[in-house]
Amino acid sequence: MPVRVTLDLVLARRQVRARDVAEQIGISETQLSLLRRGHVRGVRFDTLSRLCLVLECKPADILDYEIDSADLDRDGD
Repeated sequence: MPVRVTLDLVLARRQVRARDVAEQIGISETQLSLLRRGHVRGVRFDTLSRLCLVLECKPADILDYEIDSADLDRDGD
C-alpha cells in the first residue's frame, strides 16, 4: 500500500510515549498501536486532528505516500 504511517518517527522525535499520547487524544493504547503499525484501514479526521494538536505536527508528518507501480497497473481494471 502506498500510504505509510510514520507516527513512530514523530513520537521518537518528540520524545513522548505512545501511552501518554493515546490518553491525551482519547483512544486506547491498542488502537494507537494498530495505527502506529499501519494495521488500520483508515483513521478518523478528528483522531488525526487530535494527534496533530498533541504532537504539534501536520498530517504529512504522520502519513507518507509513495506511488506504487502495482497500484497503477490495477487502475486500468
